[in-house]
Amino acid sequence: MKNIVCSIGTWLRKKAPIGGLAALIFFSNSCKEAFLDRQPIGVFSEEALKTRSGINGILVGAYAGLNGAMYGNGSSAGADVNSFSNWVFGGITSDDAQKGADVGGSRSDIERYEVTPASTKLDDRWRFCYDGIARCNDVLRLVPEIKGLTDVEIRNLTGQARALRALYYFHGTIIFGRMPWIDEKTTDYRQPNERVLWKEMEADLQYAYANLAETFPETGRINKWAAGSLLAKILIFQKKWSEAKSVLDAIVANGRTTKGLKYNLLARYHDNFRIATQGSTIDTEAVLDVNYSANDNSRGFNGGLGENLNFPHGGLASQPAGCCGYFQPSQDLVNAHRTDPDGMPFLDDYNRFEVKNDQGIESSQAFVPDAGNLDPRLDHSVGRRGIPYLDWGLHPGKAWVRDQNYAGPFQPKKNVYYKTDEMSGLVDPDRRTSANNFRLIRYAEVLLMAAETEIELGNLEKGREYVNLIRRRAANPDGFVKLPDGKPAANYVISEYKTPWTNKETALKAMRFERRLELAMEGQRFFDLVRWGIAKDVLNKYLAYEVTKRSNLRGAAFKDHNIVFPVPQRQIDATKTAEGTATLSQNPGY
Repeated sequence: MKNIVCSIGTWLRKKAPIGGLAALIFFSNSCKEAFLDRQPIGVFSEEALKTRSGINGILVGAYAGLNGAMYGNGSSAGADVNSFSNWVFGGITSDDAQKGADVGGSRSDIERYEVTPASTKLDDRWRFCYDGIARCNDVLRLVPEIKGLTDVEIRNLTGQARALRALYYFHGTIIFGRMPWIDEKTTDYRQPNERVLWKEMEADLQYAYANLAETFPETGRINKWAAGSLLAKILIFQKKWSEAKSVLDAIVANGRTTKGLKYNLLARYHDNFRIATQGSTIDTEAVLDVNYSANDNSRGFNGGLGENLNFPHGGLASQPAGCCGYFQPSQDLVNAHRTDPDGMPFLDDYNRFEVKNDQGIESSQAFVPDAGNLDPRLDHSVGRRGIPYLDWGLHPGKAWVRDQNYAGPFQPKKNVYYKTDEMSGLVDPDRRTSANNFRLIRYAEVLLMAAETEIELGNLEKGREYVNLIRRRAANPDGFVKLPDGKPAANYVISEYKTPWTNKETALKAMRFERRLELAMEGQRFFDLVRWGIAKDVLNKYLAYEVTKRSNLRGAAFKDHNIVFPVPQRQIDATKTAEGTATLSQNPGY
């Protein structure tokens, strides 16, 4: 260690500016001191980690990345683009939402499909994914060297690490497409990005699905069924419908059987997004949660750090957080919740039936919300004027919106905590991070994936059965947003598909529309459009409509190459060979 420190000191003397004087003094004097041979305080030796508690600590560290915080940088920088909620790359790039806030900002280029390889946000995402992968690889590398572990412990440690590794790779793959494969055996980290790593991710998840326990005492760990759900998702992205069906059938039939419990839809849709129900005895829908906590002296690093911009704006004590007005739902998404007199969605022309909004109307002026038929999930996904905003009272409109003219009058709702949560100490002092978990996979999505596989395999009526389970839950009047007098806050009308599905194209359209409504503002929409092969058509149609309402999208256009984002130029430069040859190749179109 002494040689390493002195080498750094030599480098500093050659390179450091005046501001590095203190460092120069330290290194030039201390290379003579014997204390340099001691183990640094706060750093574990590898041998110290080769214990049962040590390896579990590393594994917990791999889970910690799901919060979106960049390891080791001591700040929340990058958490918004790293967050597994994917609101930046999967939300504002879709027809669900806009960047929001006001003019400018480092996410506008992402929203408008104008991001370049020089983007620091892309570099944050790339480095974050490999930070998480490295921690998983540490677990996999050390497990075989630890004495005294049982076979069950080895399988559970290895299975969780491999499932997490696949998740981090997937988290990067849906953004960049091709990535280099780095595993626990890799010694040369200059690896090419020649192809999409479906084979490797699938192998990791197959192992996890076959070897993990069905349940764990702690919430938030990846069990057999969570690994199976991730595996099914990987298979669906590859259009391996039969293989996905086999896994999904097992989850639906057997999921979480060890303790006599089965996955099921919660009775009320909005309970998925409440701290009060998470981890409770009724919480049967959580297949995989990103677990958050608050008021634990972590300065928000254990809360929903990636969501800390996505609250009503205004700095008022009467509103949650008071900052910063990002991630605003689109008019297009709101209109998609319009239903006909029979409670069915308008699959093709929903924008003909615009939902009334308070654009340009001051909070001090009168406003009456839309009186037409609406899917009740709208007011659990979107904050809008005159409708209760959780337990914070009626949304007042413009007073809570940063710039209506720029990105409209609507606000996100699913990631926001309740006023009673803040009063109960479940919110951090900054009021922008809380213990409100993010549902990475909930059972509703398992059912929607099952519906998709059945329809693709020609089992249209089975697909309708699964979709109707989702709609039946949404129709539960106990789950409607209510006014203070107990009456529904809007004219909520929704029903199931009663006519048999006999046409595959129509069935797929209905299933895809249902997926949008059920998972609205959950960061999945863009990636769905891409994997369905309809992103260009849908998003340019969306832009043509939405630009008539909002100024921020003027001139934006989705092009063929925008189905993936560019490889960060910093990573291409950093992995060049000694001769200057690039190891990583750029995605076409960039």
